Amino acid sequence: MKAVDSNLLDLLKKSERFVVPIYQRVYSWGVDECAQLWKDLMRAGSRASLASHFTGSIVYIEKGQSSNTAKEPDLLIDGQQRVTTVTLILAALAAYLETLPVEEGEPIAGFSPQKIRGKFLTNEYEEGDDFFKLTLTNRDKEALQRVIRGLDLTDESSRVTANFRYFVDNIADLDKEELQQLCQGLSKLVVVDVKLTRGQDDPQLVFESMNATGKKLSQADLIRNFVLMDLPQGIQVQLYQDYWFPMEKIFADHNERRFDEFVRHYLTMKTKRIPRISDVYEAYKEFAFSQGADSDSWKQDLVSDLYSFATYFSNMAFGLEKDQQLTQRFAEMEQLATVAYPFQLRLYADYERKILSHQEFLKVLDALISYLFRRNVCSIPTNSLNKTFNTLVNRVNTEDYVNSVLGYLLALTDYRRFPTNLEFIEKLENEDLYFSQKKNYLLHKLENFGSKEVVPTAQYTVEHIMPQTITAEWKAELGDNWEEVHRYFVHTLGNLTLTGYNPEYSNRSFEQKRDMEGGFAMSPLRLNLSLREQASWGQAEIEARASELSAKAVQLWAYPEVPEDVVAQYAGGGETSFDWSTAHAILEALPYGKWTNYQELAEAVGTGAQAMAYHLTNHSACVNAYRVLTWDGRVAEGFRWTDEKDTRKVIEVLAEDGIRLDEGVADAHQRLNSAELLALLDEGEL
Repeated sequence: MKAVDSNLLDLLKKSERFVVPIYQRVYSWGVDECAQLWKDLMRAGSRASLASHFTGSIVYIEKGQSSNTAKEPDLLIDGQQRVTTVTLILAALAAYLETLPVEEGEPIAGFSPQKIRGKFLTNEYEEGDDFFKLTLTNRDKEALQRVIRGLDLTDESSRVTANFRYFVDNIADLDKEELQQLCQGLSKLVVVDVKLTRGQDDPQLVFESMNATGKKLSQADLIRNFVLMDLPQGIQVQLYQDYWFPMEKIFADHNERRFDEFVRHYLTMKTKRIPRISDVYEAYKEFAFSQGADSDSWKQDLVSDLYSFATYFSNMAFGLEKDQQLTQRFAEMEQLATVAYPFQLRLYADYERKILSHQEFLKVLDALISYLFRRNVCSIPTNSLNKTFNTLVNRVNTEDYVNSVLGYLLALTDYRRFPTNLEFIEKLENEDLYFSQKKNYLLHKLENFGSKEVVPTAQYTVEHIMPQTITAEWKAELGDNWEEVHRYFVHTLGNLTLTGYNPEYSNRSFEQKRDMEGGFAMSPLRLNLSLREQASWGQAEIEARASELSAKAVQLWAYPEVPEDVVAQYAGGGETSFDWSTAHAILEALPYGKWTNYQELAEAVGTGAQAMAYHLTNHSACVNAYRVLTWDGRVAEGFRWTDEKDTRKVIEVLAEDGIRLDEGVADAHQRLNSAELLALLDEGEL
């Protein structure tokens, strides 16, 4: 490797061609980066005392020995953003100078339009791609060539087009002196010229070491370079065109940022480990080298497999699946949780390989949707889900596919459990679901229950039938206990519906909401059909409607019907032993005068409140377990000392520990929440 300081324009003049390899990312500088370079150029050009302006490094693999009939270009592996942007400025400058009178067309020596094009932009006597000093990757190649040739700009999606126009506008605003300053600034640009020798230097290592400078590369950029960089050019082109470019285009067209997420899910499925999103590249390299780096088809096998699973992911995540039954379920999974994708990728791959039938695929997806949504309604912490689905990837029995998956899910307990119908119904009917992030999804599904003609509900808003702001008219309608009824039921499922007339309804009485223009009696929505017949609205009506809707919900998000012996068959190993050490450490660190409850401690360590209570009751090593109380600050009815000979009164022990009690209720100001409990492990005390 040779590294020397070079004038950038001299480097462009001496090099016949720079080609950005196909594995490089697209040109991505935006207005901010262009504006900064423009500012630097004008400042450098206006200061006679400034001999040069450093603008970073240019790293390239020097061309090999050329034959009489074939010429190899220099491959630009780092610095394409700077080189491309300077090329755009030069092209914009040449185009502008061509519009001036001949005597004004060379602001300083060497900067006439002909000299700019002949020395820095083109190889005058060559044809095709060889005509251009710089060739970009497929997505920007044509846009740059049209810029240099002065043709109409047709690719509005390319940053090349946008940035060229930016510089054209800037140059048009310059006066004669400023035009000279721009040329002077361009002539002062200096770079570190890093030339790598083919067959000797490792371009990937150099590339990685330079990733900390400039516009930071994504994990996808690094993976692409790793897969394609060291291959012979012919194989590079083949793999790029057959696999990488189609995959890259899918994500570019829908959501480029999700590529790193996809690779993380892919690696989780393949390796049984969950890498951090910032470590995806390193994890992918480790995985790749474990796949037999000595094989002749190693890189092709890697990129073709990644492409296959990227197709599966995009079909699920971007709605590209053609089967409408699958598409609907994929959309629901997207709304509920993306953490299931490692298992979904396994499912889709088995479906493509005919290991999993279409009906079996639907049945498994329905169970996953029910599992995720029931847990959401029941407010079960989600921090265990990634491990659950990671384990599930490897729990499948392909000879008994559906039973093995459903049996595993139903065998899970405590914080990983599949909520039963009773738990699901109780939460649906009594929780304040208005504050749930999934309320629109819930109401959309209930609105379309049992219908083949799906009503799009995104245009509607959630309406409180009994309004959030209570009025005298509503107080009279609700009766003497109006305050309790309003407080308990206003945000529950039985009192929620959909409407397009939310502002018009406001806080009107139920009768007015029912009979007004656009009221419930005229609503075409199924959710409002039962409201037409109601004479009044109060606790009894809300409870009846909640019961009606929860009965539908139990069918929509069904509890899988699997025989107990099948569940027992797949229960072995289904529940991994929970690590209680964090809970023990938190309890030991509880400072004087502080308490917590089962819910907060359970949330802090990633389990359920019931599991936490059971553990504290039956584990003698739990120091300070008596300072874990119920949600309202009382000693749990089932609390007992693990030592049967211990006769102390818990209330008295709490008082000795500085807990203030009023009629058996601990002071809420002394309670620590889950975040504060976790902070104890870092800070010792609060």
